[in-house]
Amino acid sequence: MGWFDLLFGPDGWTPLLLKGALITVALAVNTVPFGFGGGLVLALLKLSRNRPLRIACDAYTTFFRGIPDLLALFIVYFGLQSLLNKLGQITGEAWRIELNAFVAGVIALSVVVAAYSSEVWLASLKSVPPGQSEAAKSLGLDARRVFLLVVLPQLGRVALPGLGNIWTILVKDTSLISTLAVMDLLRAASEASRATTRPLLFYSAAAAIYLLFSILSGGAQSYLERRANQGYA
Repeated sequence: MGWFDLLFGPDGWTPLLLKGALITVALAVNTVPFGFGGGLVLALLKLSRNRPLRIACDAYTTFFRGIPDLLALFIVYFGLQSLLNKLGQITGEAWRIELNAFVAGVIALSVVVAAYSSEVWLASLKSVPPGQSEAAKSLGLDARRVFLLVVLPQLGRVALPGLGNIWTILVKDTSLISTLAVMDLLRAASEASRATTRPLLFYSAAAAIYLLFSILSGGAQSYLERRANQGYA
């Protein structure tokens, strides 16, 4: 059977690859709000006057930036289940939790993305002139409104390039979830390779789809950066 029939024939593997690609995108999209949001919270806590809190946040960032992302995935998948079941034993509840692999992937990647994005957010926070916050407070705005109306819009513009790079890395790192038997793009390519003994064909197809994701992400990032920088010299 030729490569065209293997991919696009009546019994071709393209539908499975496309389904895996959708799961890959879904995993990345679901990770973004938790990863980027958690990173922003970490960055704000790192600027806190509470020294133990700053040390704890720095330790968190150092740990998850220093270990392989696959190890973080295993720690969350196996460790979190064990922790929850131990809590059930301590409280006398007879529960047995089996953490969904997709959910575990979202949690693990969110933990790692939060560690990396916190550094981007921290640098962006330090780039906003303190005089702007002081001027906003002098107009009668409370701290919450100062952050939401004055600081946050400027953070997005400054942080966008760094966050865009983290997003691109995240899309590729979603392939790690294939180790938990989730049918993402890489797992789909592996299944097709084993069934047809044509690994080069299907891994090349998966690489082309990942490359397409990267190109589309780069185009979207460039567009957002142009829009965010309108009116700035």
